[in-house]
Amino acid sequence: MPDLPFLPFCALLGSLGLGCVAFVSAWCRYWRGGFAWDGSARMFNWHPLLMVTGMVVLYGAAALVYRLPAAWRGPKLPWKMLHGMLALTAFILAVLGLVAVFSFHNASGTPNMYSLHSWLGLATVLLFSCQWVAGFGAFLLPYAPIWLRALYKPVHVFFGSTILMLSMASCVSGINEKLFFSLKNGTASVPYKLLPPEAVFANVLGLLIILFGVLVLCALANPSWKHPEADSLDTHQVPASLSG
Repeated sequence: MPDLPFLPFCALLGSLGLGCVAFVSAWCRYWRGGFAWDGSARMFNWHPLLMVTGMVVLYGAAALVYRLPAAWRGPKLPWKMLHGMLALTAFILAVLGLVAVFSFHNASGTPNMYSLHSWLGLATVLLFSCQWVAGFGAFLLPYAPIWLRALYKPVHVFFGSTILMLSMASCVSGINEKLFFSLKNGTASVPYKLLPPEAVFANVLGLLIILFGVLVLCALANPSWKHPEADSLDTHQVPASLSG
């Protein structure tokens, strides 16, 4: 990757992330009827909004915490806590998103877990939950030995990127599935194959999600933005305030 300044890159990512949230919110409000928590189709609309906000935008922000120059100096515990809290918030939003879609399906008599999107999405959330619990136990609790932290860290980093890629795939497949169901022939004034404005808007949303996720992965892969001590054992040591 070119050696770009990190903070302007972060500003670009922040704008893209807000754009993703704004696009999915506008799609659900303008074309899908808005939001409610009553088992109706408007309850379903919470599902894409919460999933994009949590599993893509907030999760991407959590992944980049350790790339901030301020995180390279001083104690690491506050940054570990920020990373963990952003990830936990993303997980809570994802769980609420699952509650919304399952509640809508049960209220409308729609079968659950029949599509590739649903399988992929649920697998991503379950993997994310395992990732968070393992990371909390290894890096935030003062009990894991240093050798175990050093052994687990590359696994944690690998699955962090993998979960983000799975989240992008889940969101994009979900957008596509929703468009097929909502704009198929005979149930919409303009069928999906003729690319009505809703289809164009939702397709752009999918591209924004992919662009945001790819740029996060590029930032994680850029060696010039990596913590200069990221591979040393010092990064795994328990802060003095925790080790007594």
